[in-house]
Amino acid sequence: MSSNKEVTDQIMTYVGGENNVNDLYHCATRLRFTLNDKSKFNIKELEKMPEVLGAVNSGDESQVIIGANVGVYFQEIVKNYHIANDGKSEKQASSSDKKDKNIFKRAINVLVGIMAPIIPVLIAGGMFKVVLALCSLFGMNQKGTNYQILSFIADAAFYFLPFIIANSAAKKFNTSPYLAMLMAGVILHPNFAAMVTAGKPIALFGMPIRLVSYGSTVIPIILIVWFMSYVDKFAEKVSPNMIKTMLKPLLILLITAPVALIIIGPLGSLLGDGLFAVINFLDAHMPWLVPTLMGTFCPLLVMIGMHVSLTPLAALELSKYGSETVFGPGMLSSNLSQAGASLAIAFKEKNAKAKQIALSAGVTALSGITEPALYGVTLKYKRVLACVMASGGIAGLYSGLTGVVRYSFGSPGIFTLPVFIGKNPNNIINALITAGIAVVVSFISTYFFAVIDNKKEVNDTTKAKSTIEVHSLKGVVDGQLVPLENVNDQVFASGSLGSGVAIYPSNGMIVSPIDGIISMVYPTGHAVGITTDDGQEILIHIGINTVNLKGRGFKVNVKQDQKVKAGDPLVQVDLDLVKKEGFDPTVMVLALNTPKENIKVNKTKNITIDDNLLNISSLG
Repeated sequence: MSSNKEVTDQIMTYVGGENNVNDLYHCATRLRFTLNDKSKFNIKELEKMPEVLGAVNSGDESQVIIGANVGVYFQEIVKNYHIANDGKSEKQASSSDKKDKNIFKRAINVLVGIMAPIIPVLIAGGMFKVVLALCSLFGMNQKGTNYQILSFIADAAFYFLPFIIANSAAKKFNTSPYLAMLMAGVILHPNFAAMVTAGKPIALFGMPIRLVSYGSTVIPIILIVWFMSYVDKFAEKVSPNMIKTMLKPLLILLITAPVALIIIGPLGSLLGDGLFAVINFLDAHMPWLVPTLMGTFCPLLVMIGMHVSLTPLAALELSKYGSETVFGPGMLSSNLSQAGASLAIAFKEKNAKAKQIALSAGVTALSGITEPALYGVTLKYKRVLACVMASGGIAGLYSGLTGVVRYSFGSPGIFTLPVFIGKNPNNIINALITAGIAVVVSFISTYFFAVIDNKKEVNDTTKAKSTIEVHSLKGVVDGQLVPLENVNDQVFASGSLGSGVAIYPSNGMIVSPIDGIISMVYPTGHAVGITTDDGQEILIHIGINTVNLKGRGFKVNVKQDQKVKAGDPLVQVDLDLVKKEGFDPTVMVLALNTPKENIKVNKTKNITIDDNLLNISSLG
């Protein structure tokens, strides 16, 4: 099994390297990159990695879907790579933004980029509210000190939401997050809040200020920080270098704060009121519509990572009414439909490995995380996506007709069903029935209508055995042949990365053993991947733990996607440096997608780059 470092190095290679990354953050299941050149985002190679569930370009973002371990890999990348939020120059940023002239699409991408990083905050506050509701249900006195303290802890995540959004928005708009949070402090200041509560008209130098309570709001602070980003650029240009440190932040505050209070904040509040009017209309006249649509089309939104764009609407509705129907009921229906479909495939599938994947994905979907089910089951088998969407729509329709609402944030699943406990005692009952409909209908429809073509797999295997092709690999370096099981590294010796052979080198010139295309080059130069025209994948790993040299002593002579011939130089290694630093220089040559029994290794003790190293028998 590859280490976290090797996995993240490979991911960074396939997104175009450190210099191609303008920004990186993560949500619950995926790494979200903003790249300077999206053409370098290698979806095909990323999806070959066992640790990656999928990869997709969504608007301005290039997303690598990981699952539950996304936080681990994110921290590994942050630790080993220098990725700044403002890594893209102003010129690059404006050029990139102009590429997409669809204003609506750009707005959605910005909204997703702002909201996705703060979802853990919303979940923390939401689940704390669930705990508080359960405490009240089991007898805690709501007028007591304990309840009051727990209550303001839970409310803090929502009341001070503008501070959190300001930080995230500042990173998206390439401006100072600290000054952005200062703007949030202006609209949330206790003195201003007291003026709003008093209800008496106020004005600044004769200009009226609309009395708005900005606690728990979303849209006003996003618009304020967006405006501030332009003020930031203006202040940068007009401030003399000698006094820029003092003058620039003063100008930003002096211009942005009054405009925020007089114009932008009230405008954002009016936009919010408009959205409330739409939500009220739908709840009053078509309460079934939104949960049905969400239950049906949520898998498609998740595929492109745009489901996050609905979070502001849910947050707005929660802050205004204490419950929401935009996101929770429909997503509960969709998530558990994914679970039902995966469990059905686990029962129906005959292949042991596929059965295990489906069962694991089903359990994960029950807990509210659906990417493993979506990419491992729903999109893999014929008709399953249709079953999931139909089942989610039916369950969503029931939740809409019965008025199911969600009282706080939390990815809808069986473990977060308490988010549906609230003022209406029937709400949790109908949420449970919604969940049951989703799982049962999806399970039954998938079991009877999904297509698992085991017969085709058998026929393909039989056909494949009819012809055998043999590929010969030359030596990659002069040296002494070492059986792979004798290598001083358990991962390589066990064959878990692939079967092959090792060479203890006598010089530092590593060459290609076969004709093919460079499919991967580690930034540190210690490993190179080659793929032949018929799909044979060869990994050349230079030294043991030499990744820790961080490229010192390695001169890479090839680039990703470059065609190479057998004998072409790949990497020049300073063996003296490698040995001096205490690392084993043994070079491993592995056939990644070939069974051990199909590999025949040369028995010669010494090898040169002109000798035959091993033969690979492939079924074709």
